[in-house]
Amino acid sequence: MGHSNPKAWFLALVLLGPLASGCSVKKMAINMVGNALSDSGETFSSDDDPDFIRDATPFSLKLMESLLESSPKHAGLLKAACKGFTEYAYAFLQSEADYAEATDYAKARFLRGRAKRMYARALGYGLRGLDLRSKGFEARLRSDDPKALAAFGRKDVELLYWTGLTWMAEVNLGKDDMALIGDLGLAEKLIARAYELDPDWGEGTIREFYITYGSRSAAMGGSLKRAREQYEKALALSKGRRASTFLALAESVSEAEQDRKEFDDLLDKALAIDPDADKPNRLLTLMYQKRARWLQTQASKLFVE
Repeated sequence: MGHSNPKAWFLALVLLGPLASGCSVKKMAINMVGNALSDSGETFSSDDDPDFIRDATPFSLKLMESLLESSPKHAGLLKAACKGFTEYAYAFLQSEADYAEATDYAKARFLRGRAKRMYARALGYGLRGLDLRSKGFEARLRSDDPKALAAFGRKDVELLYWTGLTWMAEVNLGKDDMALIGDLGLAEKLIARAYELDPDWGEGTIREFYITYGSRSAAMGGSLKRAREQYEKALALSKGRRASTFLALAESVSEAEQDRKEFDDLLDKALAIDPDADKPNRLLTLMYQKRARWLQTQASKLFVE
């Protein structure tokens, strides 16, 4: 959600159109706009109005897609599209489905269907980006080629993470699709490679993933002990500034262990964070605090008294 002003860049592109009479000049102009979008700063992520960003994000994402039609191998745009569609799907579709389910099941089902399609779209861009770095990557990954992931280094961690995450999210919403479920192991490999290359990336972002993923059953390779270890490391990396870290432990380990007191304490810690204290991530803090307040209303259903 960290895109610059897409409307301004769209107008710039329109104004450049008459000047870009040659294909090379037009492509250069498109790449310039693409670079600006993919390398943009905190315009979205520092905003203090989630509803405003919810309404603005689709325009930004469609602009990226339009630019990718003309410049299909723009690595920065492919990564930004993968991340952007994933964030939008989770924040404004899947999460809203969770909030609506108790009172409007039809709406929740509709929103999850949309989220699944957005994750699939994000995955396509992520895999295209990885293919730029390693030709034929997806085919080699599916064929269990041990060298498929070896070509990636630390500069690829972000794309590996977002591609793996959106793939897992799609699988999670497509549990009735056996072919999709079969891709779970492939998605795991992408995040595992990102973790291998830089486990502390993103102030503990990958470690947060392993808090949640570690809470699955022991039969599936999970370990609540390891999940807690990841929590402690993620908390240290973020210096306690990320509400998502507290929610990750609350929604996975605390719930699995039926520890209501810890669950409540973690939600209180998430809500105690001042969104203005970390302005680059203000929007994420506000959105996770919204989820924390919703979880407080659900606690009686999640825990056996």
